[in-house]
Amino acid sequence: MFCTLTDLAAYKNTKKRLMGVDLGDKTIGLSLSDLTWTIASPYQTLVRHGQEKAFQAMETLIEKDNVVALVFGYPLNMNGSEGPQSQKVKAFAERLGTYVAIPIFLWDERLSTVAVTRTMLTADLSRKRQKEVVDKMAASFILQGVLDALKRIDPE
Repeated sequence: MFCTLTDLAAYKNTKKRLMGVDLGDKTIGLSLSDLTWTIASPYQTLVRHGQEKAFQAMETLIEKDNVVALVFGYPLNMNGSEGPQSQKVKAFAERLGTYVAIPIFLWDERLSTVAVTRTMLTADLSRKRQKEVVDKMAASFILQGVLDALKRIDPE
């Protein structure tokens, strides 16, 4: 179920998308890659109304959008160790893996939400608008990091 970046690279020419996931306690930010795995775009923010409903919603979107793999933001501590939030992400991803039969990649996303928030402040977005888009923007930031890393990998 969990895969490496090299494993993920093997799916690049399938003409299917990657989905980025920024898991929060109340919401799930989602992003999608284009079919060439060049650009990540913010997609949706799901409100979490229980794990089962979240899994069902994600399963529907994965099928609808022709997603070949999931990229979860994995919030490690600054020293690289796992903390409570990274353990929550891993447990959620493992459980989701019983619903969807696609690879899941965990990407070190330290400071992604901070970077996105700074960008939105620079863009002078209102606090209300920031709240509406921060999760899917963070998911896009996470996914773009993976897409950029994949450019440096030859799957052969």
